[in-house]
Amino acid sequence: MNSPLESAVLFHLGPIPITQAVVTTWAIMVVLVLAAFLLTRRLDLRPSRRQAALELVVATLDTQIVATSEADPAPYRGFIGTLFLYTLVANWSSLLPGIDPPTAQLETDAALAALVFLSVIWFGVRSGGVGGYLRSFAAPNPVMIPLNMLESVTRVFSMFVRLFGNVMSGVFVIGIVASLAGLLVPIPLMALDLLTGLVQAYIFAVLAMVFITATVEDGKARTADADPTNLSEQKDI
Repeated sequence: MNSPLESAVLFHLGPIPITQAVVTTWAIMVVLVLAAFLLTRRLDLRPSRRQAALELVVATLDTQIVATSEADPAPYRGFIGTLFLYTLVANWSSLLPGIDPPTAQLETDAALAALVFLSVIWFGVRSGGVGGYLRSFAAPNPVMIPLNMLESVTRVFSMFVRLFGNVMSGVFVIGIVASLAGLLVPIPLMALDLLTGLVQAYIFAVLAMVFITATVEDGKARTADADPTNLSEQKDI
């Protein structure tokens, strides 16, 4: 197995090296897109078992978003659901012979963290406008602006480190046990790896939703505070 700091280069597209993590990610994206197409192409008012299972997954996702944000899940369903499914399938890809999960590579986890960072900005601006988003860094007072800006980076960095560390350690443990004890003994560890991959994908998606919700709520609060109409109403009260 290659070092997580040095991905194996499979081929080059001109001067660009294409690593195993990139190829595996492409394969996962193709699988997810095809699965989404096949599962949703024939929806009916009287759902089949396949459609009922799909609706259960979506309803569970919506329930988790509402429990985390207390907001309409529709604006967040696509991003959070895709983030969870990709991370889950990427974590579980370690069970395929000869495949190192993309999430055990630094560049993949850094890219996922960057997507979460950009999504926080996107949803923050979409909810409170550019002014509301920028004013959220001044909560609870302008003295906190440098610390709040630093926090917005460090909390996403912590997600990247957590996912990378947990997935990489699981791959290492299974690889070491398999090399020492043969093929049958690591089976319980592989089952544990399935559970760990699910938990890590869940935590990653939930943390992304928590960060988005915190930014959206701060932006709304600061926008309401800056609204002259709201200020006049408070004075009348």
